[in-house]
Amino acid sequence: MKKQRAPIEVFSLSFLDVISCAFGAVVMLILLAQNGEEGEYSDLSQIASLLRALTQAEANVSALENDVDSEHTLQNQAEAQSASLKKEAQALEAKIARAQRDLQSLTDKASGLESVKLMRERAAISVGSAKERDEEVGGIPVDSDYVIFIVDTSGSMKSIWQKVMNKLDEVLEIHPQVKGFQIMSDNGQYLLKTSAGRWRSDTPTSRSAVLKAMRSWRGSSNSSPVEGIQTALRTYGKTTESLALYVFGDDYSGGSYDATLAQINALNTNKQNGKKYARIHAIGFKQTSFGLTEELVRFSTLMREVTAQNNGTFIAQK
Repeated sequence: MKKQRAPIEVFSLSFLDVISCAFGAVVMLILLAQNGEEGEYSDLSQIASLLRALTQAEANVSALENDVDSEHTLQNQAEAQSASLKKEAQALEAKIARAQRDLQSLTDKASGLESVKLMRERAAISVGSAKERDEEVGGIPVDSDYVIFIVDTSGSMKSIWQKVMNKLDEVLEIHPQVKGFQIMSDNGQYLLKTSAGRWRSDTPTSRSAVLKAMRSWRGSSNSSPVEGIQTALRTYGKTTESLALYVFGDDYSGGSYDATLAQINALNTNKQNGKKYARIHAIGFKQTSFGLTEELVRFSTLMREVTAQNNGTFIAQK
């Protein structure tokens, strides 16, 4: 009999060992191949260097962002400053415009002041045929027997009303003798309507009654003495000898000076002999809290010519 050989075991322990080693070798090759693909970054020191570079880059970006924010802040501040400078420039332009207006106003007032100065110088010179004068009231002639006061009753005059009343009483006192007097507003309204068209006797009782009535006088006014002058001349001019009008005021709100002057001259002139029915004097009152106002300049401009052409005197009351 033939001997039977023992069967061969393919998957023996030795074979499995070989296979396992081979498989481990392949794994190692694969791992080595992957590490080889990473190249220079497989070194830990190089990775740490990259991390430091990344951190520095982030810090640089943060610094740049801060710089950008600072630039934005500076830009906003510059824009705000530019707007502020623009407002200051506009305010300065407005101040310059106001200064120019003030300069023009001062120039006009200076011109009016020069006119008033000339008026006061002329007031010290003898006027017309008057023989008796009193320098304490600015050289106004006091040779008239009948006197009419035409008083502006506007608000500006009421603010110095006591001064106005004192001056009226003073003018009466300096006349040598007054046979009759009357008081009207600048609109031609009588202070005491009971004596309208007639004369009030110059007695202590009559003066007291007039001054008492003046304290509470509420007459209407348009700040123009023209109506009062016209009413006085129409009512008393032709029928009264030795007549004087005293115009108290601080403003003229009317129109043309020339036209107004022509109307007054026509009413005050006797067409037969060319003589004047009445002397016309004027006193301009200045507000104590103000300088020479434009209103007083207008009043002075008109009354300077009215008094000069009607044998009277104009003075400016301080």
